[in-house]
Amino acid sequence: MKGKGCIVLIVIVALIAIVGFWAVGIRNGFVGQEQTVNAKWSNVETVYQKRANLIPNLERTVKSYAKFESETLTKVVEARSKATSVNIDPTNMTEADMAKFQAAQGELSGSLSRLLAVVESYPNLKADQQYINFQREYTAIENSIRSETVYYNDAAKEYNTNIKTFPNNIIANFSNFKEKPYFKAEAGAEKAPPAFTE
Repeated sequence: MKGKGCIVLIVIVALIAIVGFWAVGIRNGFVGQEQTVNAKWSNVETVYQKRANLIPNLERTVKSYAKFESETLTKVVEARSKATSVNIDPTNMTEADMAKFQAAQGELSGSLSRLLAVVESYPNLKADQQYINFQREYTAIENSIRSETVYYNDAAKEYNTNIKTFPNNIIANFSNFKEKPYFKAEAGAEKAPPAFTE
């Protein structure tokens, strides 16, 4: 009987060890995926910051044209200030944080779109080399923003799916891994943005 008790104890310890290693492996997988999501979020923030960094150059270029509507330019500068003031911790990001970030970035996008539409009425400004350079950089950055938000959403989807799938969800809940929010299309996103003309 003593031998059977040892075998049972060994089997129980082995099962506990197997389950423990399995749980640790899954948890470590969550850590890796969460780090990927955080890195993708950093890439998103970087391209939005690059866009914000273009605004002072645009402001200087546009201000040199005395007749240009200053109210439109002022709204862009104010929207830039608001957009760069929204900081999000990717480890604790919520839907509300994402909505606030997107709203601020959307306001800047809208202000820039209005400014670019107004520029169409100023042929000398449109022909200015600094403005042409801005157009090129801006177009490249907008393309990067679209790409990086897609990459972020893909990483968030993979992570969210993994932490919600049974039995992973048990370990995720026990380890306090939370779902990451997605970028969502802005209202009016179905409309094509204004195109630059050279």
